[in-house]
Amino acid sequence: MSQHVWTKSSHCQEGEACVHISVTAETVLLADSATPSPAAILSISHPAFTNLIRMLKADG
Repeated sequence: MSQHVWTKSSHCQEGEACVHISVTAETVLLADSATPSPAAILSISHPAFTNLIRMLKADG
């Protein structure tokens, strides 16, 4: 994907399209393993990522 260290979602099973995450000092990067091109990467701030996770957990 790039020089970033990527971690696969813990909710992913083998053979499925998965979300991958890479954390930098400034941002959190998200990518889909089905389309691992740089255009598929979403870059968001740490506070925005925290809010996203809170919203997803609230819906679950």
